Amino acid sequence: MIGAGQAGLSVAYYLQRLGLTPGRDFVILDRGPGTGGAWQHRWDALRIGSAHRINDLPGMGDLGIGFETADRTLPARQVVADYYARYEEHYGLAVWRPAEVKSVFNRGAELVVTVQSDSGLSEVATDVVVNATGTWGSPFMPWYPGLNEFAGRQLHTADYRTATEFEGQNVVVVGGGTSAIGFLLELESSAAELTWVSRRPIEFLNEGELNLEAGAAAVAAQDEAARAGRALPSIVSGTGVPRTRRIQAGIDRGVLVARPMFESIEADGVRFADGSFRRADAILWSTGFRPELRHLAPLKLREKAGGISVGQGASWKDPRIFFAGYGPQASTIGAKRAGRQIARQVVAMLGNR
Repeated sequence: MIGAGQAGLSVAYYLQRLGLTPGRDFVILDRGPGTGGAWQHRWDALRIGSAHRINDLPGMGDLGIGFETADRTLPARQVVADYYARYEEHYGLAVWRPAEVKSVFNRGAELVVTVQSDSGLSEVATDVVVNATGTWGSPFMPWYPGLNEFAGRQLHTADYRTATEFEGQNVVVVGGGTSAIGFLLELESSAAELTWVSRRPIEFLNEGELNLEAGAAAVAAQDEAARAGRALPSIVSGTGVPRTRRIQAGIDRGVLVARPMFESIEADGVRFADGSFRRADAILWSTGFRPELRHLAPLKLREKAGGISVGQGASWKDPRIFFAGYGPQASTIGAKRAGRQIARQVVAMLGNR
């Protein structure tokens, strides 16, 4: 198992329920210095109530904890890291960390995983790989003319920590998702001037929470792309943004009003199609992530269409490789299905060997 975030721990739980023993029958490798998956790297101001709904891990209720009743005054990364640590200990999952997977390759009929840890580079031979690396380690930043000419600071969602770093600055926030909106609302009291730009118009939903029908359609689009081996579409582009009271207040104040995407970047700002210019000290690219799959390159799973063909959580090119948290499972909308489905397939495959 590569990755001990939500998807990885979910699969591990069901593998254990199906009779496999952690540390003997399967091992979990995690690159992070601590528990919590990608959540341990999130920014200071992010709280449980302001993030997308965080699903409980299967069996979390046995510990008497759950995210519905979690402390909303603490940073989300702290809460998630604490809950995941208690979960790993309770179920004896024995996660090996920090252990960064460098590559997965074939040695004859055997799969070999190369791992970089505190003790150096080592190899782990295995029958099956469950890839649960998520996307946090692969931030996406689109190219625009003048990108390398900008004299200010450019950073991605993955680099953002606190609004105080932008005190008195002119900040351009790029992106149409909930992270961009959260940054704008947080930066409002620190930045001298905010500019929000997005490639597409923002669809604010009248519902206060994610529309389930739209969510199901977005998951179906992800599933179709994964099966076809295409690059995965954005979940937010298919679901819209819930118009919560906090977001509506931001719209009313004029903070959450997006301009069309700029055409180019100059040394001290951005230039729009109508010729207008907005000075900027910093550009915050809240432009999403891509699946982190570089370590699987030796297996040659990628299709010409840009993605990996995955159906029911398994690679179509190599049935020994499973993907948890990929495609329709990559968001909280579809993540619940991943663990049980993949664990059953893994156990069935091992039983046939």
